[in-house]
Amino acid sequence: MISGIYPLLASRPALWLLLWVNIFGTAYGYYWYGWQLRETPPEFLLFVPDSPTASLFFVFVLIAFLKGRNWPLMQALAIVSLFKYGIWAVVMNLLVFIVSGELDWIGLMLMGSHFAMAVEGILYSPFYRMKPRHLIIAAIIILHNEIIDYVFKMMPRYHTLDLYMNEIGYFTFWLSILSIGVGYYFCLRPGRLELPFKSSR
Repeated sequence: MISGIYPLLASRPALWLLLWVNIFGTAYGYYWYGWQLRETPPEFLLFVPDSPTASLFFVFVLIAFLKGRNWPLMQALAIVSLFKYGIWAVVMNLLVFIVSGELDWIGLMLMGSHFAMAVEGILYSPFYRMKPRHLIIAAIIILHNEIIDYVFKMMPRYHTLDLYMNEIGYFTFWLSILSIGVGYYFCLRPGRLELPFKSSR
């Protein structure tokens, strides 16, 4: 039954809709990080806006599909980072609610949009054509970003959770490992669901 959604996902209207949604979400994400970026040393600027960079990778994946092409490195970066930062933001906002007892509409919006990020990266995985080297590069980048965030203290800031940064860093490391595993399971595992990409109008 679920395989029936793939012709819809491959249709040009769906690709264009997702492309514009992700462009808007990426732009808003960089805007949301603006205050933190203004305080960030120049050498770390590329590593701070995690979620919008993840959705930017997916923007490139969608552009490639619309051009009838595959960009496997972008696909590897997209599935790993979309899953990691999508789930991370959902968990962080749940923790904000647990610690503070409050969660405003912005927090709810962030949870919904970030969960959708994790889902979209996986939904398109049957069309991905990456090789092990692409996933290895994505894994190195995602783990390197981990070091920048929690060794050099460039992580996204949730002031409500400042007292729990060590625990959050530990959780985030294992979430990175899980995300790499998700990339392998959906994109490289023998016997995975693999579909030819046929875009319809």
